[in-house]
Amino acid sequence: MGKYFGTDGFRGEANVKLTVDHAFKVGRYVGWYYGRDHKAKIVIGKDTRRSSYMFEYALVAGLTASGADAYLLHVTTTPSVSYAVRTEDFDCGIMISASHNPFYDNGIKLLNGNGQKIEAAIEERIEAYLDGEIEELPLATKEDIGRTVDFASGRNRYIGYLISIPCRDFKNIKVGLDCANGSSSAIAKSVFDALRAKTYVINNNPDGTNINTNCGSTHIEILQRYVVENGLDVGFAYDGDADRCIAVDHMGNIIDGDKIMYVCGKYLKEQGRLNGNTVVTTVMSNLGLYKALEREGMRYEQTAVGDKYVAENMLENNYSIGGEQSGHIIFSRYAATGDGILTSLLVMEACVEKKATLCDLAKEMRVYPQLLRNVRVADKKAAQENPRVREAVQKVADALGEDGRILVRESGTEPVIRVMVEAGTDELCHKHVDSVVKVIESEGLAVE
Repeated sequence: MGKYFGTDGFRGEANVKLTVDHAFKVGRYVGWYYGRDHKAKIVIGKDTRRSSYMFEYALVAGLTASGADAYLLHVTTTPSVSYAVRTEDFDCGIMISASHNPFYDNGIKLLNGNGQKIEAAIEERIEAYLDGEIEELPLATKEDIGRTVDFASGRNRYIGYLISIPCRDFKNIKVGLDCANGSSSAIAKSVFDALRAKTYVINNNPDGTNINTNCGSTHIEILQRYVVENGLDVGFAYDGDADRCIAVDHMGNIIDGDKIMYVCGKYLKEQGRLNGNTVVTTVMSNLGLYKALEREGMRYEQTAVGDKYVAENMLENNYSIGGEQSGHIIFSRYAATGDGILTSLLVMEACVEKKATLCDLAKEMRVYPQLLRNVRVADKKAAQENPRVREAVQKVADALGEDGRILVRESGTEPVIRVMVEAGTDELCHKHVDSVVKVIESEGLAVE
């Protein structure tokens, strides 16, 4: 975790934590770094936030001033930028988005030539440049100044690619889409229409300030109500840059990332396409997912929280599917990063191919009650290593046995210890979380 770059790029309130000066300098460094021995080509996409245009222009100025050519996809999804980088011979991709954050935040996500999140070593060099620890970079002059190229055609090719993926069409299936007034507003409906679904779309009228506002994957209750009231067969909600997806079945039940991994993992296994017979998760996935995978004869691996770590594990081991409970799902055969629209298409394919509703496919996985409590502390390491805290955690683990689990971890961005318990009942979750939190407080580790 760097000073500016977290697990999902450089993110913060526009013109407060993330400024146009930052964006210009990121462009300057990226343009210079990739253009040291050739004319660099960088592709840029953005979401629908008002500040995204501001940051786009600042990045372009920095890139072209360093001699790189900047190709503009305009309003598009993060996965489409990843696709363009992988297939169109770009050196790097940049997505301007703060994902599921409110409209006044924004972010800069950098993708390498493979369409994956950029290497930490490069982020560290960019941070050093932002802080003036690297000498000023040379400016391009005369014919070496970079060009700005309209590249809307790249987004259209990505749409065509998505349409080509499912092995069946979705004729007459009533599908609801919540586009979160974000990037998917420009793409999702046309994909489902082309696959012959009866497509019903909400929250697809972005105005620069309504992205993620009471809509999308972080406000799934809106789609739940819409699906039930309109008698739809299934619904999918995306976040601001459409790299995550949460589904809703025809009964209005939430199908989160864990259930999606179960449904799609089992389908891939039945198709003989589950490499290593393994699903990759983070440590925050529900215990119910692991028990369901074991029952179906599938293995799983756990990573630290963040789809970046899931992607690294999948690449290293050539696994087919992995993701997070939040709906970041990676299908390595088709994409290098989480892709919400792709996820919804493959969920649909599983339902159509198996002639079953999403409700039927997902109900095989029992979700264990889960409680997460954040405790603000003065010193995260001291809280984690405190002998009495460790003893309390072990006591809970022993009490739960195989019927639950406890996870205590440090926040990567805040002075917080997260205490999470999964157990057979909500009452047990509360009891065990309370027991650990009380020890943290009694040891004088917690702060107001």
